[in-house]
Amino acid sequence: MLTLPLTLPLRASNGGLFVSRGQGLHPTRSIDSWELIFVRSGALGMFEEAQQFTVGAGQTLLLRPGRRHGGTTQYQRDLSFYWIHFFIEESAARPRREKSASPQESLQLPQLAVLRDADRLTALLRRFLDDQESGRLKPLPASLLILQMLCEVAAAGATNEAASAPVSALAGKVEAYIRVNFHRAISTTLIADELQSNPDYLGRIFRRVNGRTIVEFIHDCRMRHAQRLLIESALNINQVARECGFDDSGYFRRLFLRHAGMPPRKFRRLHARVYVNTE
Repeated sequence: MLTLPLTLPLRASNGGLFVSRGQGLHPTRSIDSWELIFVRSGALGMFEEAQQFTVGAGQTLLLRPGRRHGGTTQYQRDLSFYWIHFFIEESAARPRREKSASPQESLQLPQLAVLRDADRLTALLRRFLDDQESGRLKPLPASLLILQMLCEVAAAGATNEAASAPVSALAGKVEAYIRVNFHRAISTTLIADELQSNPDYLGRIFRRVNGRTIVEFIHDCRMRHAQRLLIESALNINQVARECGFDDSGYFRRLFLRHAGMPPRKFRRLHARVYVNTE
């Protein structure tokens, strides 16, 4: 038997999914734990001490312990966000005096980050919440999940810094069009017609900016929506497929298996439990 002595510099506390009822304001408070907020939909207005933030969908906010924070705007009806509380050992949070930590030894976490691939963080959050609600969440796996979440935030910070130069406005228009119309029968040619551009040129620009093809991005948007429907709705698999723009439910199942690593029905069972709060 292999025995690995593992000690982590952080300790998980608890988490949940906040779903707005269209009223209320995030309470003003000061807590003793760190808090990671990941906005799933809508926009969240927050402050920490004298600094204010507007956290949009696909963005994370890291709130520090012992600092006064709270909401700056009323909750909108379309707002939903994940939240996770955790603790960091004091020795790990202090900067080293003898020798600076190398990039391989430390994580640089921006307080506000824009994720390029929100699905990766969402999957970790859902795993944490499902294990929490089912009673399977043990201290070490919980801390490992938190550490993976923070790695995603750190990677987002590095990507945001590297992409500070102006990016292609045309690629941004493609991405926006797909996010609105992914449930329809769309293709690179159709999008190019809508944007009055050449399909080949559009495909090259989009891949250069986003690191994936237009078709891959369409599939990503559809799979993300499918996962949400499987978790939050009572639609059957065929109905979910149609809602995501698939006429062929068999093709939808094969594509979902490729993306999620499991069939849609098993995914629904795995993520059946989550702590939801509304205030």
